[in-house]
Amino acid sequence: MLISPPFGGGRAPVLARNAVASSQPLATQAGIEALQDGGNAVDAALATAITLTVVEPTMNGIGGDGFALIWDGQKLHGLNASGQAPAAWTPEYFATQKAMDLIGWKTVTVPGVVAGWIELSRKFGKLPFAQLFKRAIDYAENGYPVSPVIARQWREAIPILKNQPGFSESFLIDGKAPSAGQIWRYPAQAKTLKEIAATETESFYKGPLAKSMVDFAQATGGCFTMQDFANYSTEWVEPLGFNYGEYTLHEIPPNGSGIAAQIALGILEAANVKQYPANSTQRIHLQVEAMRMAFADAYAYVSDSSSMKVAPSALLDKAYLASRAALINHQQAGTYGPGDPHSGGTVYLCAADESGMMISYIQSNFKGFGSGVVAPGGIAFHNRGMSFNLEDGHPNQVAPGKRPFHTIIPAFLTKGSRPSMAFGVMGGNMQPQGHIQFVMRFVDEYLNPQACSDAPRWRIDDLGKLTVEASMPQSVVDGLKVLGHEVAIQPANSLDFGSAQAIAMINDDADSAFIAGSDHRRDGLAAGF
Repeated sequence: MLISPPFGGGRAPVLARNAVASSQPLATQAGIEALQDGGNAVDAALATAITLTVVEPTMNGIGGDGFALIWDGQKLHGLNASGQAPAAWTPEYFATQKAMDLIGWKTVTVPGVVAGWIELSRKFGKLPFAQLFKRAIDYAENGYPVSPVIARQWREAIPILKNQPGFSESFLIDGKAPSAGQIWRYPAQAKTLKEIAATETESFYKGPLAKSMVDFAQATGGCFTMQDFANYSTEWVEPLGFNYGEYTLHEIPPNGSGIAAQIALGILEAANVKQYPANSTQRIHLQVEAMRMAFADAYAYVSDSSSMKVAPSALLDKAYLASRAALINHQQAGTYGPGDPHSGGTVYLCAADESGMMISYIQSNFKGFGSGVVAPGGIAFHNRGMSFNLEDGHPNQVAPGKRPFHTIIPAFLTKGSRPSMAFGVMGGNMQPQGHIQFVMRFVDEYLNPQACSDAPRWRIDDLGKLTVEASMPQSVVDGLKVLGHEVAIQPANSLDFGSAQAIAMINDDADSAFIAGSDHRRDGLAAGF
């Protein structure tokens, strides 16, 4: 691993025996405090995550979803805490629509993130659950200065969400977003967090908080019932592993979209991507083509695990991936539909402690503040339901109790039987694209996590167009255009390329410490001791 940063991102990696990395410094410090109070990596991740609902409300909230991959020192575990559709969400409920709404009540499934917190705490945590809320409650009650990137995201969300139920009353000051450095307080959210902590989430799913959310929904156009909340449950899942070189990339299985990153890596390996130099036009061309193929398969086949018509193993079959790789023209950009396999807004953080426990964790309201709907007490609901499909018979077709296709994906690398890196690249469909770029930087180029993050990125945007960062070498951009790609260079301050956080083992031996990085594109911080 090359510890010196080669891309001049302005940040050095953090080397320590205990580490936390997140997209907001105050949240990272809450995690470090949990470790110093005797907690482990899971306690640190939870303290960080709960604090993020207060200090980075533009990306996540109490009404969001979450996923986690946890290395307990011996084994990797997966938790799916994504939301399920209300009982009213039958296909008939959406019969007058041609597509799912993008914001508002018809995008809100039952939030899963709060249930995920208690599941992780009970299974792996050491500290009392209520102690994990200390910093979040303090910042909500007493305030904190809003950081620059978050202030920008807050301001940009207002025209889109200001008319949604509860939004303006909850997140605006005299009709405006708080500016960078302005103190933001939200006592109502502090009260909600206290209630969640004191009841160990019971109130949120079966008690007064649930009733408050249901009453608000019934009064403002939603369809939640008390039974929808009472029926909610998280799911412990077996992580989906895929070998790339000497490493194994682990992702949450469907309904998560992490399999798209694994599909792309398999196609790239079959296409012999390593024949081309790092940072070359040819290597990036193959990455883009493989990602387009992977997205075509993911959008066609990935859904709630109960309704998958193609097994994940079929999508990751080496022979199938080789057949897909054979379709790529190494000298020309192409377009791809799904293959025919054999049938059978978001915050990311990670933490590690000196016992060897590591956690890769992500929670999200999806598109910025999410649906824009905010229930009393600062419960900002996600808009994850917009990812359902209304096509009759589609695996991801909306249905009661079903989990939609999900873009938020924590990732984890192992090497042999040893953990190697917890990482993630938050940001809509950038996430699987970020994963393959991060993995290839780490595995093929031996870069440390901060350098992997600093490297210039490309992205296929939500409309399918290829965009690149302003820091991408002009020679690469020109070369991609020669190969037939329509390339748009984004401004230097673009937030379109996600935000990475990562913690890796420095060495493979049992006495190894950690090396952590936090994305320079956001306000984040990696810290340790």
